[in-house]
Amino acid sequence: MRQGPPGTIPAQSLSTPRAAGVAGIVFALLLATAIVLARTGLPAGAGGDDIAITSGQRSAVTTAVELVPFAGIAFLWFMGALRAHTGDSEDRFVATAFLGSGLVFVASLFGAAAAAGTVLETTQPQDFGRHFAYTLLTTYAMRMAAVFVFATSTMGRKLGVFPRPLTLLGYAVGLVLLVFGSTLPWSEMVFPAWSLLVSVYILRVGRRPA
Repeated sequence: MRQGPPGTIPAQSLSTPRAAGVAGIVFALLLATAIVLARTGLPAGAGGDDIAITSGQRSAVTTAVELVPFAGIAFLWFMGALRAHTGDSEDRFVATAFLGSGLVFVASLFGAAAAAGTVLETTQPQDFGRHFAYTLLTTYAMRMAAVFVFATSTMGRKLGVFPRPLTLLGYAVGLVLLVFGSTLPWSEMVFPAWSLLVSVYILRVGRRPA
C-alpha cells in the first residue's frame, strides 16, 4: 500500500477498522435475532416432534430465514475488512484457516436457513427439516465459527492488535463452540456476542489518535 507523507495516516488504516467494526456489529445483531427467532419458532428436541407449527412460530421462522442472508453478507464484509486491515503482515497458515472457516460457516448458515425454510411449506410438522436445520447450525456452522474465532484471536495476538483479555476470551468462546455447540442449547449465542465485543473494540481503537 502506498504510504503518504510522514506523520499522516493512510486512508485505508482509518476506513478499514470502521468498516470491520460496523459490519461486525450488524452481523452480530442480525445473527443473534435470527437464532432467537429460529429457536422459538422451531423448538429443538423430541418434545416438538408431533406439534404443528402455529402462525406465530411460522412468522418467527420466516423472519429468521429472511435475516440470515443479510447476516451472511455482513459477515463476509467483516471478514474482508479484517483481512484488508492485517495486510501483508498476516500469517498465511492462520489466514487460510480464517478464510476457509469463515466461508464454510456462511455456507452452513445458509444451508441451515434453507432447511428451516422447508418447514414453512406445510402446516404439518416436518421433523427432518427441523433436525437438519439444527444439525447444520449447531454441529457444522458453529464448529466452523469456532475455527474462525481461534484464527481471528491468533491473528490479533500475533499482530498485537488484540489485548490479552480479548484474546483469551476468544479462545474460551472457540472452545465452547467447538465442544458444546451441538449439545448445549443456546450456546451458539456466544458467537454473535463475541463478534459484537470484537467489533466494538475495533471501533473504539480505530477512533483513537495515531
